[in-house]
Amino acid sequence: MRRVIISGGGTGGHIYPAITIARAIADIEPTEFLYVGSKIGLENTLIPKEGLPFVTLDVRGLERKLSVRNLVTLGKTTASVFNAERIIRQFKPDVVIGTGGFVCGPVLLAASLSGIPTMVQEQNVIPGITNTILSKFVNRVALGYQEAAARFKKKRKLVYTGNPVRKDILTVTRQEGRQLLGLEPDKFTLLVAGGSRGARSINNAMIEVHQHFKNSDDIQILHVTGDHEYDRVMKQLPGVDRNGRFGKGSRIIPYLHHMPAALAAADLAVYRAGAVGLAELTVRGLPSILIPYPYAAEDHQRYNAQALVMCGAAKMILDKMLTGRELLEEISHLKDDPQALMDMAQASKSLGKPQAAHDIATLALSIARNGKDSKNAKKGVN
Repeated sequence: MRRVIISGGGTGGHIYPAITIARAIADIEPTEFLYVGSKIGLENTLIPKEGLPFVTLDVRGLERKLSVRNLVTLGKTTASVFNAERIIRQFKPDVVIGTGGFVCGPVLLAASLSGIPTMVQEQNVIPGITNTILSKFVNRVALGYQEAAARFKKKRKLVYTGNPVRKDILTVTRQEGRQLLGLEPDKFTLLVAGGSRGARSINNAMIEVHQHFKNSDDIQILHVTGDHEYDRVMKQLPGVDRNGRFGKGSRIIPYLHHMPAALAAADLAVYRAGAVGLAELTVRGLPSILIPYPYAAEDHQRYNAQALVMCGAAKMILDKMLTGRELLEEISHLKDDPQALMDMAQASKSLGKPQAAHDIATLALSIARNGKDSKNAKKGVN
């Protein structure tokens, strides 16, 4: 049976792709997995729920400047490389895969030094600092965006695969999505979501949008505020009922467990520009208005969004420029121009990579086999 270590941590943007890749590998052949995360990341909650064996390392992220804290972090990182090497020696993986986050550093470095085949999956147009460093050591780098290739020096290691998405994102039909969420079958449907914690700037701008369409019969809005923002949004919309319904078509909820259904049901999305979210939008061929999170490392969400805008798949409003009026104008324009919306949908679909998870899994297994063949050749094994 194949043995695979996967490491990725800190945020859902690193963890969800790792889970998806693990599932894709398991679909190809029987595999024993070990997930290596940090002691403080979101993976501590998410990975055990997925049923994947899970161990942690005590490691922290580096600041993007010289500091005393970085010296302490480097000390912990050095120790964690030795701990990672111990984990690798005990588990004996055929391949080690990293999906980003500082915990990947010691894990993939230890694997590389031990002669284990390694691969990183970079989700963004602007690579994270960990993956940039690791690209010098690993066997392959699977790119979520072609534009990211310019940021890596060793081009021969790069493979453009797209970003992996969950199977259920692909399988829900428009009709099923609307039925599941209690949405009307023929109305123009707007999906608004700013991530699991919500996005205050998007939620603020949506107040004017809800008020404008309050009495409209030709639009329904599903607005996911995030748990931390829900009560604040509700207070700003007089007349909203206890179920979050406002006016004729707005439904405001703190969290949505059926995002695949919402993506299938929507005609237009208002989103941040995280790599996972954009991968899901494009495999569904969903047009979008993107508001990049302005504090993302290296402003990478803006570059992610630009990749879609340049292809005609999305509109972009910078967070600092976002107002209710600006957002309302973009929504109204697209709602009232079916041809523009259709053109955006086709452009979005053309960017989607529904086979990305399978392609990444196949790539990982191929370098695992090549690594094993190479070791056997050195030992004189046929």
